[in-house]
Amino acid sequence: MQNIILFDTTGIHQEFLPLTFTRPVSDIRIGIFTIREKWESRLPGIYSYDTADYLTVKYPMNIASNNFFIAGNVCPDEKLVAAISSLSECESLFYGDELIAFYGSLDAFRKKDFGVKHTLNEEPFMIRKLYDIFLKNGEALEADYRYIVSSGKSEPLSASNRVIGDPCFPDGTPKIFIEPGAVVECSALNVTKGPVYIGKDAEIMEGVCIRAPFAACEHVVVNMGTKIYGATTLGPYCKVGGELNNVVMLAYSNKGHDGFLGNSVIGEWCNLGAGTNASNLKNDYSEIKLWNYPTGRFLRTGLQFCGLMMGDHSKAGINSMFNTATVVGVGVNIHGSGFPRNFVASFSEGGAAGFSDVQLPKFYSIAERMMARRGKTLTDVDKDILEAIYNQTESLR
Repeated sequence: MQNIILFDTTGIHQEFLPLTFTRPVSDIRIGIFTIREKWESRLPGIYSYDTADYLTVKYPMNIASNNFFIAGNVCPDEKLVAAISSLSECESLFYGDELIAFYGSLDAFRKKDFGVKHTLNEEPFMIRKLYDIFLKNGEALEADYRYIVSSGKSEPLSASNRVIGDPCFPDGTPKIFIEPGAVVECSALNVTKGPVYIGKDAEIMEGVCIRAPFAACEHVVVNMGTKIYGATTLGPYCKVGGELNNVVMLAYSNKGHDGFLGNSVIGEWCNLGAGTNASNLKNDYSEIKLWNYPTGRFLRTGLQFCGLMMGDHSKAGINSMFNTATVVGVGVNIHGSGFPRNFVASFSEGGAAGFSDVQLPKFYSIAERMMARRGKTLTDVDKDILEAIYNQTESLR
């Protein structure tokens, strides 16, 4: 088997904080799959990571004499896989000045000795900014959907549901795919603008209104009466309710009650309490500025819509309110009335009245209780990573 290493450059890794505090870039979910899962399904091999040093205890690198190094923020398609597969030893693939892939030794990769350089004429599908995750989610979702449909067969959709729009794409591909064990009853599925994917053992309760493109991964629960606008992805074991518009939830997170969330990205093990609302548009319709970790300041985005960006293990109490384009780090506990500031550093607790530090023993206790509900354990390796994040972010609190 060929050895494949998905690499993060320092710059790209930092652009996707707070999500990449706890994972390599290639473990970000966009569309239906994570970036790593996309590559694993299209280019067989033994996969590992080249990422931030403190993450290597959980995401190690597997080294061979020759390796395919592939940028962790790039998603595969048929042409790109063919171009990478055709690389010989000491050959590389670039788009402009961005390294897409290299085949060779770790020593050559570290020395940036990329040998013969080949250039892509067309830009591959890639994410460069945190907000690209929701901006490009629709395109990624349809690509993943078509890959699934090409090799699988959908379960039948119950007659209790209402489908709005042509049930097939112009090429005859069905727009709804339901995995075994999924339950969808008495819901409205509008597929006018894309596909709907329902994963294994997911449940879409009665009265749910979905406008595609939409993906509910395995064991997702969508509560009664939920309103969902595309392009939205709910990662494995997420539970949602209320109103969502163009949201990506990575996995194991909850927004189970009424409240609005739009143009947002939510990490793993997050919980948004009942009545939580996140603004995605400024009252004056002006351009949005978003906290940028590499520069340590708010930068213009060119966007008019941007909601909540939340790192893993963060929580918001009932009736929490978030201003347009709020970035929340890892292990944050928000509660109380009023709007917290637009950037909340990792391991902070409080709200509009101010924040204090969350001490690690208290944080571990909360995380362990939440994870136990899903049959998961906070390991010593996880704690080592979280402690490293705690120390790295001390100056921001």
